[in-house]
Amino acid sequence: MKIYTQRLEQIPSDSTVHSTVETVQLNFDTRQKSRFRATLNSGTDIGVDLPRTGILRSGSYIATEQGDILKVEAKAEHLMQVTAPTEFDLLKAAYHLGNRHVPLMLTPTALYFEPDHVLAEMVKGLGLNVSEVQHPFEPESGAYAQHAHDHRLSPIKAIHAHAHH
Repeated sequence: MKIYTQRLEQIPSDSTVHSTVETVQLNFDTRQKSRFRATLNSGTDIGVDLPRTGILRSGSYIATEQGDILKVEAKAEHLMQVTAPTEFDLLKAAYHLGNRHVPLMLTPTALYFEPDHVLAEMVKGLGLNVSEVQHPFEPESGAYAQHAHDHRLSPIKAIHAHAHH
C-alpha cells in the first residue's frame, strides 16, 4: 500500500508528471484529518500520514517519499444550500450562520453548510431559500487562517463567516 506523507506546494511542470497523477475524491471531514485510508478513483487503496498543517483543499497535491503524486478533489456530499433574492440577503445569512461558528462555504450565489435542521429553519425565518443538495464542500478557513483569497468572485467572498464584536 502506498503511503502519502508529503504536502506539495506545486507539482513539477513536466508534462509527463501531469499525465501520471492519480486522483482521490474526499469529503470535507476526511480532508481535515492528517491520517486516514482512502481508495483512489482507480480502486487502489492508499494510506495518508501527513504533518498536521491544515486542511487538504480541493486541488491540493500530496506525494509519497518515492515521488508518487496524488491530486485531492473535494467529493460531493449532502449539504444545505442557501439562496436568496439579493446579494444583501445572502450576506445577512452568512453573517448569522457565521455567528454560529459552523463551517460555511461561500459562493457568489449560494451558501453551503452541513445538514442542520435548526440552522435551516433560522435561515428560512430570514426569508431565504434552503434546499438539500449534493455538492463538493470547501468551507472558508477563517479570517486568521493562512490561505489565499480570490476576491474576484463577489463581496460576499470577503466575509469569513465569523463576524463578532
